[in-house]
Amino acid sequence: MLCARVLTENAALADKAFDYLVPEGVTLGVGDRVRVNLNGRSVRGWVIDEGDVAVATKPLTAWLGYGPGPQGVDLARYVAQRWYGPLSRVLTSMSPARLVKELPEPARTSAPTLASSAALMEPGLVVFGPCEDPFDLVLGVATAPLDGPRLILAPSEGYATRLAARLRRHGVEVAGPDEWAKQRAEWPVIVGARGAALAPCSRVGGVVVLDADDESYRSDSQPTWWAPQVALERARRDNSPWWMTSSAPSLDLALVGEPRWRESASWWPRVQVVDRRISDPHDGVLDRHALGVVRRALEGSEEVAAVVVLQRLGGGRLFACRACRELCRCAVCAQAEIRVGEVMTCLEFHERRAVFCRSCGSTALRAVRSGVTTLARDVAALTSQPVSEVTASTKEGPLERIVVGTEAALHRVRRCAVVVFADFDQYLLAPREGARSRALGVVARAGRLVGPRHREGEGVVIQTRRHDDLIRALETGLVRPVIDAERDEARLLGLTPYEAPTYVVGDGAAQWTADLDVAGLRRREVEGGVVVRHADPARIPEALSRLPRPTTSLRVRVW
Repeated sequence: MLCARVLTENAALADKAFDYLVPEGVTLGVGDRVRVNLNGRSVRGWVIDEGDVAVATKPLTAWLGYGPGPQGVDLARYVAQRWYGPLSRVLTSMSPARLVKELPEPARTSAPTLASSAALMEPGLVVFGPCEDPFDLVLGVATAPLDGPRLILAPSEGYATRLAARLRRHGVEVAGPDEWAKQRAEWPVIVGARGAALAPCSRVGGVVVLDADDESYRSDSQPTWWAPQVALERARRDNSPWWMTSSAPSLDLALVGEPRWRESASWWPRVQVVDRRISDPHDGVLDRHALGVVRRALEGSEEVAAVVVLQRLGGGRLFACRACRELCRCAVCAQAEIRVGEVMTCLEFHERRAVFCRSCGSTALRAVRSGVTTLARDVAALTSQPVSEVTASTKEGPLERIVVGTEAALHRVRRCAVVVFADFDQYLLAPREGARSRALGVVARAGRLVGPRHREGEGVVIQTRRHDDLIRALETGLVRPVIDAERDEARLLGLTPYEAPTYVVGDGAAQWTADLDVAGLRRREVEGGVVVRHADPARIPEALSRLPRPTTSLRVRVW
């Protein structure tokens, strides 16, 4: 390679690449990290292609080490185009945190092919019970005679680290979440969290995505790429088999394939429902029944006795009637209503009405509000026990026997006697598509901590002011009809994923997207931006890439 086309880390250049001469004696490959002189500044970048000698005027400053490789650069282009984001950011996610100039010799797995591998589960989307262990599937794929590294994704770094350790105990050579050099060297099995979908191996022999419905698989920063979709694309390119598991398939997985259900005796955890509408008004944040469950759990021997979860989804604040304790909900969309000035309305502003309860007519409403810190203080006072507060920003450390926090607590704690959802209506009335399947999924996650319904213990306790078919499904474990009904509803109404949304947020969003010209496109202006929908998820990013660069700062979130 006499000339290299280099994409720098400078985000202000909007993925503009430059050609540089390659000094004699330097061997480069597509995807390698290099340092170049850019207008008098020394910056880092990636070799993304062979350059034009006639255009290049400056030589490369230095070769810094290995990068994602040619196939990795091609995959990064797909991610950047599919989710409308900067290519440089995707390449940053695919590159090592520290420069790597030497690669280890590829290992060969010493584990024998298991007898169960001969009857390896048919590829596709498989529904495991929340209390079932999918390790047999993982081990079968890891030891099966597949051509290329096996890519195994877990929803969190801790899960991936524990899974890698279990595979090593079975004699499988594994490249773990922080072992980029081994991944680049094509180790037999690659295990990681969301970032492992962008692992720098040249090809994959098989793909496993555990808990594919977990929200941690979607990137919050632009581009908002989704790891299961990237894993599917890699399997498609290499003509490799893939497996995905889920306990409550979300709407995001509707287009992946038809799920195969595997109900068993350990299918669903024991779920107790506390109806706050009939609770004693003098009860605190925990109903006396839920509080009694937590106190009984403290009598056991578990290291963590109880986990109390409070998750706030959406920007609205729930309101309830002081007299009958019913929630204030929109008559059109059934979402939670908020108070705007002297009127009540949902976030979609379907109806503006006076401040009163639809159920009993009372005008005495109260805001249902309690943050995690307040909840932890109240639980500590009610139980006379020290409490650990856990959120996504909480650092690792020892935990007290009672843990109060957001959903992050469900990932930090391995086992406990009871999980209490202090305000389950935050899930049921969340202003988002797929809220019902999301509610099922979080209960399934809690079920892993408490075990199946036949196990001794209190199981999962949910406090709610509603009692509908979803609540009954949680109690009985018959959740499949609810998931099927939500998919049918989404298909009928053209919701995600059957008409994939793209959110453009910021001043000037309406003006920038006004010239979008795509057949079958639906465009709607909302508060703060624009929502654009189309049946083909890739059509909108393609159309956006043809628009002139926006003159204002915008955030684009592609499904």
